[in-house]
Amino acid sequence: MTQKTTSPPSLTRLLQDPSIVVAPGVFDALGASLAEQAGFDTVYLSGASLAYTQLGRPDIGLLSITEICTAMSHIRERTNLSVVVDCDTGFGNAMNVMRSVRLLERAGANAIQLEDQTYPKRCGHLKGKTLVSKGEMVGKLHAALDARESEDTLIIGRTDALGVEGTDSAIERAQAYFEAGVDMLFIEGIRTDEDIDKIMTRFKGKVPIMANMVEGGDTPLQNAQALEALGFSLVIFPGALVRAITHMASRFFATLKQDGTTDAFRDQMLDFKELNDYLGTQKMLELGERYEER
Repeated sequence: MTQKTTSPPSLTRLLQDPSIVVAPGVFDALGASLAEQAGFDTVYLSGASLAYTQLGRPDIGLLSITEICTAMSHIRERTNLSVVVDCDTGFGNAMNVMRSVRLLERAGANAIQLEDQTYPKRCGHLKGKTLVSKGEMVGKLHAALDARESEDTLIIGRTDALGVEGTDSAIERAQAYFEAGVDMLFIEGIRTDEDIDKIMTRFKGKVPIMANMVEGGDTPLQNAQALEALGFSLVIFPGALVRAITHMASRFFATLKQDGTTDAFRDQMLDFKELNDYLGTQKMLELGERYEER
């Protein structure tokens, strides 16, 4: 399990296929490797999930580019998956965006998502968001496109205008980002079928469109097949893994506190051997022995 497998098709190729790309949200190399084992070819490195797990805090702009790059490099060392990276606002102006894109691309990102909120930003499904001007965001996207070393590194333009200024404003901004040359559009916080109809009328067949499924968020949950039929090319489930783990971990700690042992939770856990088998511990030890002094 520790050796890299054959590289999956590039994200560019996957997006050319009519089938929707499903990208579960992850925040570390273990989660990415579990997604790979389950058969996914793409994951989403979620800024929100990183804030939740690494900082124990909400998604309100507390992360740094360094923390995202560190997580990305660990994932790339462990897997060959395509990784879409949440780069928030790019951490500043156009110059900061250029640096962020270069760092993430060198760490192994296949796609980099940038949004048009002011900094510090907040989760797309929280209220109280504010936006930079359309012109400023277009400049930042041009900077991102100029900074990437390979055209196979996709730049995703995200707008949060729908929840702030309405659907028509969001589409107007998305049109400007499309004209700037982004490889994918992400209109956050879609609420209604009417929103989807307007978005797809404008962009379907011109540029891939990304969907975001957040349990309890603004956008009604739909499965991948339904989203594909509507015209979406990629769907992310950015915080689902954290919500599942938090639910499980809360029950685990309650059981341990009550019983003073993990025995009652054993059927919901891997044991020591099972975890080491998954991690490939024995193979790694044997590999190390090949290089010991003789």
